[in-house]
Amino acid sequence: MSATPEIGTSVVAAGIVTNLNDTGVDPGGGTVLLIHGSGPGVSAWANWRLTIPFLAERFRVIAPDMVGFGYTERSVPTYDLATWTRHAVGVLDALEIDHAHVVGNSFGGSLALSLAIHHPGRVRRLGLMGAVGVPFDITPGLDAVWGYQPSVEAMAQLLQLFTATPIDNVDDLAELRYRASVQPGFQESFEAMFPAPRQRWVDAMAHRQEDIAALRNPTIIFHGREDQIIPLSNSLRLFELIPNAQLHVFGQCGHWTQIEQADDFNRILTDFLLG
Repeated sequence: MSATPEIGTSVVAAGIVTNLNDTGVDPGGGTVLLIHGSGPGVSAWANWRLTIPFLAERFRVIAPDMVGFGYTERSVPTYDLATWTRHAVGVLDALEIDHAHVVGNSFGGSLALSLAIHHPGRVRRLGLMGAVGVPFDITPGLDAVWGYQPSVEAMAQLLQLFTATPIDNVDDLAELRYRASVQPGFQESFEAMFPAPRQRWVDAMAHRQEDIAALRNPTIIFHGREDQIIPLSNSLRLFELIPNAQLHVFGQCGHWTQIEQADDFNRILTDFLLG
């Protein structure tokens, strides 16, 4: 038994020892690859814990810790979009999955776009939630997230930035996520990814708009109206660019759509993926 549900199956993907959650069945719905965001101490399970059990009733669900995050090996000399894309393809290869629905949150949204652009045969339907991937001026919220220096107080402040409504027992959650962020190697790899000045990493995660506009995947886009991390204008632009897209904006919702609006998010996403 794992000490934490964050630790699942271990596979070697693109040469990287990778921790992932692999659950559910494929009774015809297919496989869903969930790609997490880039917050400090994040793991796939922490990001998608309310989504994985719901989707697993209808799909096989794969939720990896991307290299440099969570409980996956920290073994690459450079963290960049190309490295993360190779790793995601390696996860599919290691599990012998030819193609999957791909759903990306925030940072993971750019990675989901990268898969659809550069490996179109591997991606069926596409889900983007509070996604980066188009040019924008870095927000104070994202700058604070990527500039996190470990303390319970700093983590509590970030948690409040992620949501539009107060978090119950925020001090307890902050303590839990702080401990996750200071496990051996976690903060060191996190600091290596997005050092100041951080606008350059926003720019590095953006795709050519003509490549986005050329996508033919059915795409669903989610955003919280009160998101302080990634501006709503990102999703509006993605909606403008992607031909076969639908957009869902939730009021009284921040960056954590999958948590603040979990029931509606899970229902809408499932219906879309089932097509």
